[in-house]
Amino acid sequence: MSLGQQLAPHLPFLRRYGRALTGSQAQGDRYVRATLEAIVAAPDQFPRDVDPRLGLYRTFQAIWNSANFDEVDSTEPAEEQEAVARARLSRMTPLSRQALLLTAMEGFTPEDAAYLIEVEPAEVDSLVAEALAEIEKQTRARVLIIEDEPIIAMDIESIVRDLGHEVTGVAVTRDEAVALAMEDRPGLVLADIQLADDSSGIDAVKDILAEFNVPVIFITAFPERLLTGERPEPTFLITKPFQRSTVKAAISQALFFDETTVPA
Repeated sequence: MSLGQQLAPHLPFLRRYGRALTGSQAQGDRYVRATLEAIVAAPDQFPRDVDPRLGLYRTFQAIWNSANFDEVDSTEPAEEQEAVARARLSRMTPLSRQALLLTAMEGFTPEDAAYLIEVEPAEVDSLVAEALAEIEKQTRARVLIIEDEPIIAMDIESIVRDLGHEVTGVAVTRDEAVALAMEDRPGLVLADIQLADDSSGIDAVKDILAEFNVPVIFITAFPERLLTGERPEPTFLITKPFQRSTVKAAISQALFFDETTVPA
C-alpha cells in the first residue's frame, strides 16, 4: 500500500484537529494542505518508524511550529510587524490545549501526544491539567442544544451545566432551534446533524448564523462526511458516540476562539 493510501483515511480527522487548533476551517485546512505538500516534496523525511497516523500528525505539528509558514509581511513598518506578531501569538493555541485536543478529541495516548508535541511523556498529564484549570476560568456561556435523541440531549446538557454554562433550551427540529435562538440568543450552539422531523441541524445553524454570529459545534456519527475540505464545513466537530472529555475540550476551544476573535 502506498503512503498516500495509508494516510487518506486519517485526513478528515487531521482537518478536525487543524480546525480546532486554529479556530478556523480556512486556516486549519491551510495547515493540512501544507502538511501534505511537505510530505509530497520530501517523502523520505516522513517518519517511517511510527504508525502512519502518528507520522501524519507529527508532520502537521512541524508545520504548525514552523516560523516560516505564517510569516509577517516584511514590507510593513517594524511597529506594524510587531503588532501583527503579537496578535497572532495571542490567538495561538497554547501547548497545554494542544495536549488536551490530541488526547481528548483525537484519542491519542499521553505517550503519543508527547511524541507529537515533542515533550516528555510525564509532561502531558500536567499540560492537560493546566488546560483543564484554564477551562475552569473561562467566561461562562449561554448554550443552545440542538439534538433530537433525548438521552444524548440529557447527557450534553449535563456536561454543559457541569462546566458552569447555562442551557437556553433544547431543540429537536430546525424550526424549533431557530425559534429558540431568536427568543433567547445563545453564546454557543451544539448541533446534531440529523433532527427529529428529518430536518437538518446544518440548515438550522445556517438560519441562526444569518441573524447573528455565534460559535457552533456540530455532533455527528459520520464526521468524515463533513471534513472533506471541499466546501464550507464545521470548524468544531464532535464524533458520536462521544466521551465527556471530548465535548468538554470542544466547548472550551470554541469559546477560546470566540473570545480571541480569530478571523477566517
